[in-house]
Amino acid sequence: MADASIFEDTFNITSVDSERYDRVTRLNGTSTDNTVSITLDVNHELFPCHTGDTINLVLANTLKLDGTKEEGQGWRDVAKGESTLADMFDYVCHGKVYRVLDQENEGNDIKVYLSFGGLLLVMQGPYKKLTGLKIEHLYLLVKK
Repeated sequence: MADASIFEDTFNITSVDSERYDRVTRLNGTSTDNTVSITLDVNHELFPCHTGDTINLVLANTLKLDGTKEEGQGWRDVAKGESTLADMFDYVCHGKVYRVLDQENEGNDIKVYLSFGGLLLVMQGPYKKLTGLKIEHLYLLVKK
């Protein structure tokens, strides 16, 4: 049995920008220990969020509770007839890590870029905390 979670942390939302797009809000936040910062686009009709809210964010490589990969299945087929990680969260997306940048000038920080069908997540923080993220398909799971 493997753990599906690659990254998990709690973030305080520091700013919200919903002026650019009709149904998209860009959230900026920092982890509760102030080591990781995020910029996250969400559909605010599905997941409304405000400055001062606290969210729990998980990145996982599978939705299966036992951590096994969905070999030969589409991600939509996973939830049919079984409990999944998605059942425990308010907002779930499937996407890809498409860029990982070492921030040589800023010590041990790295920057990770993820795309979820055009909705973006940018994470910046210490290499040790974000080391599990590499270019691959992942699930974004968020709850308040």
